Amino acid sequence: MSDFDAIDALLADVGPQAELPPPDVRRELREQARLSKAQVARALGVSPGTVGAWEGGRDPSDEVRAKYAYLLDGLAAKFPTEPGEETPPAEDESESESESEDGAGEGDEAADEVESLAAAEPCVLCGAPARHRVAGFAQHLDPSDCRPATAAGAQTAGAQSTGAQSTGTEPAGTQPAHAQPSSSQSTRTRPTGPPVPEATPHPARSPRSPAKRAFQEQSGPGDLIGQTVQAALAEHRGDVEAALAALLKRAIPDAMRLLDETRKGARYDIVAHPWIPDILRKQTSKGADRIWEARPKWTRCELPPGRHEVTALDINGAYLSALKTHLPLGQLEHSAGFAHDRRRAGVHLITPPAWEHEAVLPNPIGNRDEPGPLWVTEPTLRLLLRLSGPKHALCEPPEIHESYTSGATENLLEKFRVALKEARDTAIAADDEVTLEYVKAMYSKFVSTMGESNYNRELYRPDWMHIIRSQAFSNLWMKALKAHGEGLTVVRAMGTDELHVIGDWHRVFPEGRGVTEVKMKDIYTAGVDDVDPAENTEDTENTGDMSGEEE
Repeated sequence: MSDFDAIDALLADVGPQAELPPPDVRRELREQARLSKAQVARALGVSPGTVGAWEGGRDPSDEVRAKYAYLLDGLAAKFPTEPGEETPPAEDESESESESEDGAGEGDEAADEVESLAAAEPCVLCGAPARHRVAGFAQHLDPSDCRPATAAGAQTAGAQSTGAQSTGTEPAGTQPAHAQPSSSQSTRTRPTGPPVPEATPHPARSPRSPAKRAFQEQSGPGDLIGQTVQAALAEHRGDVEAALAALLKRAIPDAMRLLDETRKGARYDIVAHPWIPDILRKQTSKGADRIWEARPKWTRCELPPGRHEVTALDINGAYLSALKTHLPLGQLEHSAGFAHDRRRAGVHLITPPAWEHEAVLPNPIGNRDEPGPLWVTEPTLRLLLRLSGPKHALCEPPEIHESYTSGATENLLEKFRVALKEARDTAIAADDEVTLEYVKAMYSKFVSTMGESNYNRELYRPDWMHIIRSQAFSNLWMKALKAHGEGLTVVRAMGTDELHVIGDWHRVFPEGRGVTEVKMKDIYTAGVDDVDPAENTEDTENTGDMSGEEE
């Protein structure tokens, strides 16, 4: 390369960078195009968390900036916007946290997820155009507006929508200004959007491309699972085994796509790649980090006298249920001291209390040989604090030395969990083993690969991985406590889903395949037959002293 070529290269590097629209416009353009963060991230070669950071105010640089600007310019050409009259946001209501005696979590995250739509979308309940999105789904706030769409009603709704946009306000007949939100909605509002063409409700609206149809709000995120399964079966011409093998291979990216879809319009943005303290990093390439997950591996030392029928119970969807847990939102911050803030979550260095009930119940911190302090997750700490409280009083409170925590919510993955649960329930009802195995792979691999894994580069949260696993162990432990409290004899507790009991377990646990039910895995007998004392004495007299004799 000549000197002039080198100079030209330098000039190109220091030239003006591509202009980007404001962060709120970037997000609005993506959502108008019904693109997920994961889709944009794959096109630009970055992570969904990076796309979220760009929409939050951070700017990309160099070649990625040019690509991102090119994408946004293309979206702006397809979805032209005009400055709209902004509606001042209502004053935020203070976040409330309702804690039951058993340790309930924070208030429902959906309480602050009502937003005005720039373009009217079909209501998930009636199909007529709706001007608001609640908890990620387009719907009417006033039940009187929610009615089956007709041709005449469609025209009226379209005319009202157009009139409302031309003045920047909603007409009283379309959306009363005094309409009261339900208990699951918030009074927070967002700026009104730009004028849009007249909306026509389904099924009279113009057809969309297959890619966009997959993200229509009225289908809901869970319908992505059904569409993916049907596409795989069609691609493999009904070959169930081949379709299932293909679905299992794509379970991780599909789970991330579903997560991104369920996070649309959510109150909190996920920090996908935060700074991680050394205690959460593997000590060696094939080793483990320093977090103790409290995995139960316990068998009762001594059974009651006699022979007993033991039932091995299988806990359904253990990791799926564990997705409802207190997860830290952002980067973990260090603190020292003995206080525990229930509004935060993370990992904690504690000295666990002594456990004096090993004969009938497993230790809540699992099988641990070494004494002294250890790093545990939020579910383990909360379980110990719960058991030390006045309701149970089974142990002393743990001693907290230091913590790495962040502001937390119990509902961060709630829509993701519900979408998977509904798909699982539907598959069981329809005896659809392909969808069932696909859904199982989605949530189990999602949990196992969010740490240091080469299979999931979109999410790096080893703290979440440990917390979700520990929540599954804690859930199993609480089932063992429930069985013990109801008079059953707990014989064994293993991992996340195995509980062995003696007694009539049907009066304690409902039987079935649902996530709130258990199913019978095995039945076996254990214990020693009762021996007649008189017969035992006679045997002793006849045998005498056997010392020194050959057996």
